[in-house]
Amino acid sequence: MAQTPEAGSVGSVVTSTVRLFTAEEPLQLEQGGTLGPVDVAYETYGTLSPRADNAVFVCHALTGDAHAAGYHEGAKRPGWWDNLIGPGKPLDTDRFFVISANLIGGCQGSTGPSSVDPATDEVYGLDFPLLRMRDLVAVHRALTRHLGVHRLLAALGGSLGGMQVLQWALDYPDEVANALVIAASSRLTAQNIAFSAVARRAIMADPRFASGRYAAEGVNPDTGLSIARMMAHITYLSEDALTEKFGRQPHPERREPGFGIDFAVESYLDHQGQAFLERFDALSYLYLTRVMDYFDPFAEPGALDAVRASPVNWLVLSFATDWRFGTDHSRRIVRTLERAGQPVSFREIPSTWGHDSFLLAVEPYHATLRAFLDRALAEVAR
Repeated sequence: MAQTPEAGSVGSVVTSTVRLFTAEEPLQLEQGGTLGPVDVAYETYGTLSPRADNAVFVCHALTGDAHAAGYHEGAKRPGWWDNLIGPGKPLDTDRFFVISANLIGGCQGSTGPSSVDPATDEVYGLDFPLLRMRDLVAVHRALTRHLGVHRLLAALGGSLGGMQVLQWALDYPDEVANALVIAASSRLTAQNIAFSAVARRAIMADPRFASGRYAAEGVNPDTGLSIARMMAHITYLSEDALTEKFGRQPHPERREPGFGIDFAVESYLDHQGQAFLERFDALSYLYLTRVMDYFDPFAEPGALDAVRASPVNWLVLSFATDWRFGTDHSRRIVRTLERAGQPVSFREIPSTWGHDSFLLAVEPYHATLRAFLDRALAEVAR
């Protein structure tokens, strides 16, 4: 049965796919080499203005996809940022033209390691090239041009999405009037790299990983991938959130103490791990976490030259209980941008929900986004 859209929803949406690079004209990769063809899945919401000056690009996090708002036919849940995007919401689709695309390297319609390599007619697997943040941005830029947009009113994203926004605005400030970097980092700490290393090891040590050729062998590293998701999910929530939600509640079906699922929080994590298997690919998890590991744009000589010459309006947000990419990460971004003479607004948002707060309808968070985006649109009108 079709889902009835709630008030403020963009309603029923369709994911489109476009080929942005071909084998003859491939994507030139940051580390050298090329990738082509490159297909990208994307969705748009709202209407592009006659002057193409109301476009906002939404960059998704590690396990996101193009479906950011509205409903797919028969789907049980709306898009992952539906609380933010739609008529009357902070990203008001009666005023903004919103673009959301699945990352390359992903597994929800865009070219990634689980795609078929046309040179071999087999899944790329570990033969897929390693990516860098600039490769993701290059594809985003190609999509905006395909859609008739040459300068974004704004680009925004949380976590890995915020990293994409930071790279895009640093390299091409003439293309991004306003950059919103939310719960993100400009350089992962050793602890963050360690979390991803353990997740990747869980995947690759699963016997069914089969050296990345699991698709060809008709298997899937379900155990490793679900463990990776369970561990990552712990880092996305604060201790307060887990305590408030579960405390030390026993699992209702527990019979006697043992090594199964004895506590409610264990059942929750098990569910998260199993549900993840239905929508994400193990190879994409490997590739995209590696993109995050190597991201360090401020370390590059001349990293701020372009924005010094063409300043961008920045909004940097963190959440008080986020311990994955805490406020120190955001303050580092803010200090570096301020030293480069950038107009930067910064706010730490009170929230008990940790890193995942950027996906939730936290009132002061949404109010801050609304005010910043309203001002951005008003400046265009002037």
